[in-house]
Amino acid sequence: MEKIISICGNICSDCAAFKATKEDDESKRKETARAWSKMYSSDINPEDINCEGCMTAGGKKFNYCGVCEIRKCGMEKNVKNCAYCGEYVCDKLEEFFKMVPKNRKTLDKIKETDV
Repeated sequence: MEKIISICGNICSDCAAFKATKEDDESKRKETARAWSKMYSSDINPEDINCEGCMTAGGKKFNYCGVCEIRKCGMEKNVKNCAYCGEYVCDKLEEFFKMVPKNRKTLDKIKETDV
């Protein structure tokens, strides 16, 4: 499967929610919901684990995608992901990268090689 990169640099094709959705695997949904609930100190249900990538037009998205400011910004600017934005790296991303530094590495690599 080709790599699918979200606006913020998450590798969707490696994501447990994406895989559970593509495989329509209820046990993976339950496992992911349990792990993410613990990891994010939140109450995530298996039915929340349905995602085809945040850039999918009209497709299934993880519930957080509906309120994600980074996604909203990227959609408004019509960029493939943040590496293609003229304002890369913005303040929103700097804060986000503190929590998910691997996404910065992904976007930096794209910026160096593709943009």
